[in-house]
Amino acid sequence: MKTKIGFLSFGHWQAVPGSVVRTGGDALLQSIELAVAAEEIGIDSANVRVHHFARQLASPFPLLAAMAARTSRIELGTGVIDMRYENPLYMAEEAAATDLISDGRLQLGVSRGSPETALRGSESFGYVPDDGETDADLARSHTALFRAAIDGVGIAQANPQMTGTTGALAIQPQSPGLGDRIWWGAGTRASAVWTAEQGMNLMSSTLLTEDTGVPFDELQAEQIAMFRDAWKAAGHDREPRVSVSRSILPIIDDETRHYFGLRAQADAQDQVGHLDGGLARFGRSYIGEPDVIAAELAQDAAVQAADTVLVTVPNQLGVAYCTTMLESIVKDVAPALGWR
Repeated sequence: MKTKIGFLSFGHWQAVPGSVVRTGGDALLQSIELAVAAEEIGIDSANVRVHHFARQLASPFPLLAAMAARTSRIELGTGVIDMRYENPLYMAEEAAATDLISDGRLQLGVSRGSPETALRGSESFGYVPDDGETDADLARSHTALFRAAIDGVGIAQANPQMTGTTGALAIQPQSPGLGDRIWWGAGTRASAVWTAEQGMNLMSSTLLTEDTGVPFDELQAEQIAMFRDAWKAAGHDREPRVSVSRSILPIIDDETRHYFGLRAQADAQDQVGHLDGGLARFGRSYIGEPDVIAAELAQDAAVQAADTVLVTVPNQLGVAYCTTMLESIVKDVAPALGWR
């Protein structure tokens, strides 16, 4: 099985020494240029993180549409959109339009989101959980309406005076097949099972919001196995896709050694910490010579179980640096793993 390689950018910008991404405009324009460069070197997907009230990428659809207009092959996605903040019907229109511009290359990751800078940020956008409803419930209900809309379900009743008909109208435009390309960002084994039951692809990150004491890759591989078992039990009529994210930083020259050489040993182990009121396990980084990284990734149980690996990029170092890093992964790491 050929493993797809994508990049995932958090889109940070900050006017500090060493950063070449100093403004929001820099972050957006450089993200487009990185997608173009990534396609040229053989990367399979370009993905952006979505955060609100922070100096990071926030509104993905204009950016993804611009990427689509400049590329022809690479998949374009998110990892992930926090559905608590979204108007599901407006998002359905934006997603369908972007998918049509890309000729069906959109791969949308959605979820409950992650810890954020704003207190009750989604409430500032006008979305408040109902009594007895949690933030997770709100995200899931928004997702259900969004998925129904992109699948063409009638939403609003037709005005007979305008249409000459009665019945429910679907949002427009529609982009056939988009419904099969929605991924849920699952942070636990239980949420991965729920994802399978809903018929969404699985997107698993570099952390899980639970800890059983086993290494991160083994816990994540267990999550993937439970997802696949639940998918089979649900009887869906297509094969699901599974992605995992990893920090992979090849040391190939003086510049890469300058930035990340000292981190190689410190970041080579999992970390366990508190997140959202509970224990979470954070996966290790892969930093070193390409052949060493390839040998280590070959032992990563979750990487071996996934069909897509999303590589987080240090976007504030700029397009040229990130392209060099990704090119090393494509040319030096992937062939040794049988991905190419």
